[in-house]
Amino acid sequence: MIDISPSVMQFLLAFIVAAPLLGAVAALLPAPPGLKGRSPEQAVLRHGVTVTGVILAAAIALALGFDHDAPSRFQATTDISWIQALNVRIHLGIDGISLPLLLMTALLFFLCALYSYFKLPEGPSPKAFVALLLVLESGTLATFAVLDLLLFFLAFEMVLIPMYFLIARWGGAQRQAAAWRFILYTLLGSVVMLLGLLLIGLNSGTFDMVALASDNGRELTHTTQILAVLAIGIGLAVKTPMWPLHSWLPDAHTAAPTVGSVLLAGVLLKMGTYGFVRILLPVTPDGMATFAPYLGAFAAVGIVYGSLACLSLARKGNKGDLKRLIAYSSVGHMGFVLLGIASMTPTGVNGALFANIAHGLITGLLFFLVGALKDRYGTADLDTLAGATGAALYGRAPRLGALLAFAAVASLGLPGLAGFWGEMLALFGAFEPAEGLSRPAFLTYMAFGAFGTLLTAAYLLIVVRRVCMGDPKAQSAATGALADIQHYEFAAWTPLAALTVLAGLWPAVLLGLTDPAVQKLLAGGTS
Repeated sequence: MIDISPSVMQFLLAFIVAAPLLGAVAALLPAPPGLKGRSPEQAVLRHGVTVTGVILAAAIALALGFDHDAPSRFQATTDISWIQALNVRIHLGIDGISLPLLLMTALLFFLCALYSYFKLPEGPSPKAFVALLLVLESGTLATFAVLDLLLFFLAFEMVLIPMYFLIARWGGAQRQAAAWRFILYTLLGSVVMLLGLLLIGLNSGTFDMVALASDNGRELTHTTQILAVLAIGIGLAVKTPMWPLHSWLPDAHTAAPTVGSVLLAGVLLKMGTYGFVRILLPVTPDGMATFAPYLGAFAAVGIVYGSLACLSLARKGNKGDLKRLIAYSSVGHMGFVLLGIASMTPTGVNGALFANIAHGLITGLLFFLVGALKDRYGTADLDTLAGATGAALYGRAPRLGALLAFAAVASLGLPGLAGFWGEMLALFGAFEPAEGLSRPAFLTYMAFGAFGTLLTAAYLLIVVRRVCMGDPKAQSAATGALADIQHYEFAAWTPLAALTVLAGLWPAVLLGLTDPAVQKLLAGGTS
């Protein structure tokens, strides 16, 4: 920890939330003559890298100034009145739960902006692309920083329009249909969620998330809590995505540009699970206890369903798209997150938060890699990539093949890498759920989850075998030379690989932040 004054910490958090919006406005303005470089297009892409880089630096400074001896306490707080009639306040703050998500979000946006500087997806104006990227960043960062229910909803909704246009205007085949499906699903879920948030705020007399968590649902009747969990949970489950509300996700990922897929998997899906932890667990504990067995059941089915769908796509002759396969893998991985939350135990919730970060790092890396394969081969179709001789990445592009194999084994939960700890802790949470929950039911869910890990290993190893192995000479004769990892790809991907190893070998860094905050949250805001 570095000694940074509270006022500076407060400024840093407010800057992190607001700066992307200012950067988005600036991106649409003409570039000053001295900053145009070789072209206005280059100038606006450099602007995107600069703004996201400054925000990442501010997030790192915020983390360095964070009091790691008190991660359960909200820090860098701003609390000013905004709409007095509704008692809505501009309330910002971070604790050990939100800080890791804030850092990961800032990192992924910087890496995506850096990657886009060298590999801009085909589409209309680069200015619009950078502006939409920065608006998207502001919405996601605000979601993890705000402490007012209505502000949370506004930030939650703020990401929909920029992601819609990133898919619809810069995406691939079937992009219009995928974008419409994405926004219709999420908007319908959000309308229901808003009703639940209003129900809580109007019945308790406040929209302040800290006060509501401290009250621990004592001001809300059991019926109100059940209705609130049902309404808010539907909206959050769509964004997560929870089976069977996941059907928008594979189309969106398949059609999205590479950076869109990275951000959708690495950041946007986390907004849903974060809402379960930040709002429903502490504010409506009785309602969550009622629905926890059902949430656990949906999570367990989602784990197995996602893995079976991936196995089907990985099989020879099924014309499986690699981007679609990784999208379905996200349904399974986020199932572990939901299972940990459903256990309502510190172990399970810590596992869910760890799995959130691990999934963002690993799946973000996987989408970067599949995007690179698609750029080189012109397709992400697994049968085409494998062909008669295999894509032979080990022989033709050894560094690319090795990194793909690394990301695959990290995704399947190999001990020593980040993917292992979150899923293991989520299963431990299901093994001994919170008091009042049916242990036989959660033991069944745990068995489903364990079976899902075996299926995950199966389909990922099939993908590695089909894509990385084969006859490099035959492939070279058929398709010509294949570029290995380029310098800009190395710069964008290395931090994700390094953090995957660091989190796997040193999980205490992350768990030391989340555990005190989770303990306080589940205890109803009392230390």
